[in-house]
Amino acid sequence: MFRGGDQDFLTYYMPGTLVLILLFTAIFTTISIIEDRSQGFLQGVLVAPVHRWTIAGGKILGGAAIAWVQALLFLGLAVLIGMVEPSIKLPAVILLMALAALGLTALGVCFAWPMDSTQGFHAVMSLVLLPMWLLSGAFFPIPLLGDNVHIGQWIMHWIMRCNPLSYTVAGMRNLLSSQTLHGIWLPTQSTCWLVTLCFVVITFFVAWRIVLKPTRALHN
Repeated sequence: MFRGGDQDFLTYYMPGTLVLILLFTAIFTTISIIEDRSQGFLQGVLVAPVHRWTIAGGKILGGAAIAWVQALLFLGLAVLIGMVEPSIKLPAVILLMALAALGLTALGVCFAWPMDSTQGFHAVMSLVLLPMWLLSGAFFPIPLLGDNVHIGQWIMHWIMRCNPLSYTVAGMRNLLSSQTLHGIWLPTQSTCWLVTLCFVVITFFVAWRIVLKPTRALHN
């Protein structure tokens, strides 16, 4: 059973809010790929004498920068009003936010590039991206597994543990507060960094491969 220990709800919810800002900004920056294709701008870029990987890299870096700045402004506001205590760990939080922004934007490119309709991207957002956030421990904690655990709790536990955003949220939670939490599953800080970095590398690679591969939608 989850017991909050010394941590209040606002402190617990802050990392999830930062990740939610990163996620939504990544969604809205990558959905512009579909709009660029429908307006003919993307086709013009594709025939330019540049490598396709530069197009993917520019889109990911640009979208991630916007997401990171928006989350950074929110974090600064939280520090200003006293929701987050200033500490030497804040640079690590900012760096982890940057990695998360890169990974989420690259994931958005993976979904948006093959699509030719915004309706399809909204379906992906509802079925994949938002559940990733809901099952990241941002809103409710990852339950511990006891001796007589229910099968549903066991399934939920492992779904949330296999979610890469769970480690980003947990990493930010460990850095933003020194208060203790009891009765929930939390990974180590080194594991949080490792999983987040692997998430960035994998999504970058998949986005690069998708952009390099010709799709029928690009020729319509």
